[in-house]
Amino acid sequence: MTRTTGTTMTGPAVEFTAAVKTFGRAGRTVRALDGIDLTVARGETVALLGRNGAGKSTAISLLLGLDEPDSGTVRLLGRAPGRAVRAGLVGAMLQDGRPIPRVTVGELVRFVAALHPRPLPVTEALALAGMTEYAGRRVDKLSGGQMQRVRFAVALAGNPELIVLDEPTAALDVEARHALWGSIRSFAERGATVLFSTHHLEEADGNAGRIVVLDGGRIAADGSGEVIKRAAGGGVVSIDPAGRPAAELESLPGVVGAEVRGGRVLLRTHDSDATVVALARIGAVRGLQVGRATLEDAFLSLTAPGPATAAASPAVPARAVPRKEAA
Repeated sequence: MTRTTGTTMTGPAVEFTAAVKTFGRAGRTVRALDGIDLTVARGETVALLGRNGAGKSTAISLLLGLDEPDSGTVRLLGRAPGRAVRAGLVGAMLQDGRPIPRVTVGELVRFVAALHPRPLPVTEALALAGMTEYAGRRVDKLSGGQMQRVRFAVALAGNPELIVLDEPTAALDVEARHALWGSIRSFAERGATVLFSTHHLEEADGNAGRIVVLDGGRIAADGSGEVIKRAAGGGVVSIDPAGRPAAELESLPGVVGAEVRGGRVLLRTHDSDATVVALARIGAVRGLQVGRATLEDAFLSLTAPGPATAAASPAVPARAVPRKEAA
């Protein structure tokens, strides 16, 4: 994508520096973001993962200038978020929003494009979103998947350098999700920066070159999907516990964490062979299964609530992953 801005922009696409945001709830203060440092280079596609309440929505609000940090700073493309948004450098696709009645897809995208100083041609925005054939259809007559692609076209209308997507495929069926991700990848291939949050871990693994896991307002891990899986163990050995507590198995060779899930003990391990041999020696091989760790395994271990689940989540600080491996 080629932009003519009239100014030379410096700085990364996204930069959080010691950003803190607190909210008061039920007589107590909740620290939604707890001093996070995060830099996203231009052209990266980054997934933001975390359980409900981890700080994802707060981070996105600060990114878009909808709120301000209590301390620390947030910069987009070398500017304050509000300035970057007003300049048309940032596009956003949020979860909230209802269809506008009696307006066609083309009219809506054309109206939004006219609000920006250097808009993307409407035909191009529609084509990128896969909505060219629906340009004349009323927005309130579209399916859920089509409506999400309209929101994406609207986010593209200003010809942004950075696009922020908050749960872009929420409530969509499999076919609609694939179609929307095809559109998002087409936009990213033009050199734009994409940052998205999602609860679909396979989407993060398949579409992001880098994954940032938030937990309790802090960055729990930061790297490629493969790097995060390795950091959380790399392999998974599961057994029927047969009354054996998970904590008893945490000291076995190779094991970096253990938890009980679905009535089975899952051992995250960086050496599956050594772990299996050790299990055989103590006679704990009932229902033995061995496999590679998935992103879900890593995510659950990184965001485990504590010892109540008999889990031992390894500490994987954000900077434990060399950034050169995160591409």
